[in-house]
Amino acid sequence: MAKEGHKYIFVLGGVMSGVGKGVVTSSVGLLLQQKGYPVNLIKVDPYLNVDAGTMNPTEHGEVFVLRSGMETDQDMGNYERFLGRDLTKEDYMTSGMVYQSVIARERALEYGGKCVEAIPHVRDEILRRIDAAASYNGSRVSVIEIGGTIGDFQNALFIEAARVLKMKHPEDVLFVMVSYLPTPGTLGEMKTKPTQTAVRDLNSYGIQPDFIVARSKEPVDEKRKDKLAISCNVPHDHIISAPDIGSIYEAPLNFEKDKLGDALLNALKLPEKRRTSLAAWKKFALAAADTKVPEINVAIVGKYFDTGDFVLADAYLSVIEAIKFSAAKLGRRAKITWVNSKELEKGKSVAILSKYHGIIVPGGFGESGIEGKIKAIQFAREKKIPYFGLCYGMQLMVIEYARHVLGLKDANTTEIKKSAADPVVDVMLEQKKHLADNKYGGTMRLGAYPCYLKKGTMARAAYKKELVEERHRHRYEINPAYVKPLEEAGLVFSGTSPDGVLMEIAEISRSVHPFMLGTQFHPEFQARPLAPHPLFTEFLRAAIKRKRRK
Repeated sequence: MAKEGHKYIFVLGGVMSGVGKGVVTSSVGLLLQQKGYPVNLIKVDPYLNVDAGTMNPTEHGEVFVLRSGMETDQDMGNYERFLGRDLTKEDYMTSGMVYQSVIARERALEYGGKCVEAIPHVRDEILRRIDAAASYNGSRVSVIEIGGTIGDFQNALFIEAARVLKMKHPEDVLFVMVSYLPTPGTLGEMKTKPTQTAVRDLNSYGIQPDFIVARSKEPVDEKRKDKLAISCNVPHDHIISAPDIGSIYEAPLNFEKDKLGDALLNALKLPEKRRTSLAAWKKFALAAADTKVPEINVAIVGKYFDTGDFVLADAYLSVIEAIKFSAAKLGRRAKITWVNSKELEKGKSVAILSKYHGIIVPGGFGESGIEGKIKAIQFAREKKIPYFGLCYGMQLMVIEYARHVLGLKDANTTEIKKSAADPVVDVMLEQKKHLADNKYGGTMRLGAYPCYLKKGTMARAAYKKELVEERHRHRYEINPAYVKPLEEAGLVFSGTSPDGVLMEIAEISRSVHPFMLGTQFHPEFQARPLAPHPLFTEFLRAAIKRKRRK
């Protein structure tokens, strides 16, 4: 049970989704944390999927993996990056999880033969999970983001749960609505009416917002703040302007200028424990936004870009942010270019990669675009362009090496070619039964596992320690039968599981290549604005050196 007097802040969306609820939630968490309060951030996703693990990245964006192994929405990544610490599986909730728990309890006769209904049983399960998260984390304030918008039918039970919590603890619950104020091009005037309508929709649930974060292209002027305050019954100083900014990392700084943190504490009747110091955060945000520093050109060769006529970067969100953090640390700005591996596969010249200072092949699954990625990896190796492979990017790096250095022309992964003469990458033994039983959701090797680093390697030099812990999301591994032949051909497995069975990091000696390294894990999940990941930093160092040589 959460302690008596625990505080709750619900962040809800009005008008439209995708306007920054996650950034607002992250920023609120950071501000309250800086003021001395332990915080936990909860993401509520209303879809019926039990988790985000089986969802298409081109439609839903990146699957973010927590330390526990929980596969979550990408917003959880932003939460961790802003707070600078790991979150727990208790901090994530989907409708699928909630219904699954209720049905399991019903099957176990835990409801005593009662008719199980959405209200009260599903609603109460939502409240139980919110309470459990607060208790598990030992927090003082829970900030809960409800995905989607107020008008979404599937959000009704979560909003009802929030209403009941407010009714039971009126002094301990706040509602923050994030709403968009459009400026139609033909009119050139910022409109408040959609937000007014959204507030009335929220009122129909029995909830009155305490704060409105007004998202807009330009800062919201006093006239419109007055209009929103009067029409929405929200105090004028609780109307927070949130105009478009260059970087999401500027958001907490803007909110602090408007004293949002102080206003939230006052509304919750909490004293300020310490004066907010965002000096380190400000230093990073300014460095990340500095357009005058030298530019480093990085190519990300992937396939999860296609969505209609658009290029979707969200599929690789954590990779992009990890690059930004390390670039800022090195006093550089990364210019990222998306290279579609499917186009390289179809015949587009791989020579286009010669203009980049570094190449990354991120994680992924399936056959599409794979040969294009292998072409890119071969080009990076032969032309000595710094290369960083993540998960699948490491597996394909090893396959490329086996084909073109070891001479195994049919080297492949059994994920793609089950009958490969040389299955250099093969399904892990414990995963074979899952695949045979068609159990795909939540069954991969997930979450944090230890990795031992060999002396005298790039990996060991980057981490400056012998044992590290990194997050994983994979079913396939380097086939142990090929480790010795690959090593004899010059490939170095610089990171392994402590028992030496699983190959975690592969690299080519710096005497042969300036930086060619792949990881079976996903280092991007642990990169933080104030603590960049050492492998991304070393990759960019090598890219900077290549730029100087060019």
